[in-house]
Amino acid sequence: MKRLLIPLAAVGLSAAALTFPANAEPAWATDALAAKPSDAYGNAAFWLDANGAALRKATQYFWDAKDVQKLVTTQAKAPDGKPGMTQAPDAVKATGKVKNVNLPKTIGKVFFIDRAGKYRWCSATSIQSKHRNLIATAGHCVYENGKDVFQKWVFVPGYYQGKAPWGVYAGAYAFTHYDLDTYDDYDGDYAFVAVHNGFNLAGSKQVEFNEFKAWAGDKWTKPREIDAKEFAKCQLNLGHCWSEGEDKPADLVGPDYPGAVLEKVEVKEDAYKDAATGRGQGFKFGEPVVEQVTKAEHDDYKGLGKPGTDALGNYTITHFYTQKWVKPGTSRKYFTADYFIGLAKDTGPLGDAVGGQGFAWNQPMGQTTMVFGYPSAPHPDGDRPFSGLTPKYCYGKTGTKTIQANTFKVETHQVLKCSMTPGADGGPWLIKYNNAKRTGYVNGVTSVFYDQDGNDRIDYISSAYFDGETAAVYDKANYAETKKIVGPNGELLQ
Repeated sequence: MKRLLIPLAAVGLSAAALTFPANAEPAWATDALAAKPSDAYGNAAFWLDANGAALRKATQYFWDAKDVQKLVTTQAKAPDGKPGMTQAPDAVKATGKVKNVNLPKTIGKVFFIDRAGKYRWCSATSIQSKHRNLIATAGHCVYENGKDVFQKWVFVPGYYQGKAPWGVYAGAYAFTHYDLDTYDDYDGDYAFVAVHNGFNLAGSKQVEFNEFKAWAGDKWTKPREIDAKEFAKCQLNLGHCWSEGEDKPADLVGPDYPGAVLEKVEVKEDAYKDAATGRGQGFKFGEPVVEQVTKAEHDDYKGLGKPGTDALGNYTITHFYTQKWVKPGTSRKYFTADYFIGLAKDTGPLGDAVGGQGFAWNQPMGQTTMVFGYPSAPHPDGDRPFSGLTPKYCYGKTGTKTIQANTFKVETHQVLKCSMTPGADGGPWLIKYNNAKRTGYVNGVTSVFYDQDGNDRIDYISSAYFDGETAAVYDKANYAETKKIVGPNGELLQ
């Protein structure tokens, strides 16, 4: 896939707000996920189909937890420019000690298919943007090994057990740091993804063929069996019908013929008496069957049976049967098609549905931070305390110095003491979190997990430090325009 390296634009955050070192230029890369509405619809419908079966099948995306390494403290991160924040989502103040945490409405899961064809997910959050269509997550939850983007990439805010309460938002364009995209360098392990309007499936509708043919969204047929007369009428009217098989009579065979089927044939009493007893063509089929009938049925009977009365004076007809062994014949079957279209309901831009967190860069380290995510993977010792079904959080102050680790070329990450496991990848690091309003500023996303004390339990997580280059990536994503996928009647828009 060709990568596009984009120079600093005059739009968006002002150049003055993005101060870069004299020897550096802002560098970011962008890739298309599903820019066309038809592709986006297909991606979202894939996850929604069969009542969210694919969503429930997905597992967290993570590297081998047994390979976690210890981190090394380096030095305080020198900002590459002035601190900055987007316009506040609300009046947000730093929180004190947190007892009961209100989970943000903005968080959810991103779902995608990796190169091995496995259904995967990570954590993410809606973030403020010009078009109310942006999410923030880890770069490795969008780019596989820093190369091509994952397939069928969608965001589901508020995800829970296969449900998408605010719809599914298909990714349109991904933006990340050039070093992650090119070198798989986790100092740039973040991504901002512009998503199309969300939608939910809203049932189906049976339609005539012409409407079915013109429908651009999800559609399917259901065959329905009809009789020969309906088939002839359908053909006469140039309808959509077809036949399968052929009419072939049954053949008489011996009882030992492979696949032979035993049938009974009613005969007169004399023929029954003359028939042999045992197993064979024309042999007796069990004992005579006595049927109790009314006087009128008895008097009017013209069949092969023998009318009579029993010891109690009840009117009866006695039936006599012989064996018939056949190789079953076949019958031609006739079908027509019923046509159905899948309807969808637009849930609007992401920001209108769930809001968006603020964005901050070049912030002082050692700040009180709330980290949210959907942890799921076991600790290195095999214990699995998290199910991944519901979001969890960590709370505390980040380290005052950046850290490095041999894993993934990490040299300047910020770190937080936290026991969340993979699955929380891509979850937001929020500073100045307002517990009442459930909003703050995204100042990082979960990237790497560590076992610092060597007891086979994850005890620290880290995030790329959000600096001026991060702001440049965000600035480009901030202006990405996306589209509405479905129209007012549930149709797929072109």
